[in-house]
Amino acid sequence: MPLKKGVIHIYTGDGKGKTTAAMGLAARAAGTGLKVLICQFLKDDRTGELNVLDSSDNIEIISYPHKIKFIKYMTEEEVAQNKKDHQEYFNKVVAAAQDKDLLIMDEFMAAYNYDMIEKAPALEFLKNKPEKLEVVLTGRDAPDEIRELAAYITNMTKIRHPYDMGLSARKGIEL
Repeated sequence: MPLKKGVIHIYTGDGKGKTTAAMGLAARAAGTGLKVLICQFLKDDRTGELNVLDSSDNIEIISYPHKIKFIKYMTEEEVAQNKKDHQEYFNKVVAAAQDKDLLIMDEFMAAYNYDMIEKAPALEFLKNKPEKLEVVLTGRDAPDEIRELAAYITNMTKIRHPYDMGLSARKGIEL
């Protein structure tokens, strides 16, 4: 049961829940027979939600194939290599998305804002995506040129977070 016309969703803001909302939509879509593709930029570890979603016949996950650390801790050479690797990853995801109903690009905003993917081809893809393809983009600081393309924009606002109290990310909750 493919979609007739897909739109772009943005889950942004400094609050928790962007990836969680996107993965919930993936489960909903797959549960109704839609074909889903999930990718995560700037993440190399499989998070808990991917372990469960990967068991669905209607969900394909393309994981980033390289170990990655926070950009602020990378050398110039590591940044250059990661830009090359992320662009190849983005190109692979775009090619795989052509026959899907829903594409989730988790942490897309960070990859875009930190120039880990080329902005012009990314915008071109979003403007000219397959008509039936629903696209979900997550990450902080959604830029105006991306916001203009979206039918849904949800801003997750942090009021309080355990990290502010010195607690690290916990497996099964934040990871």
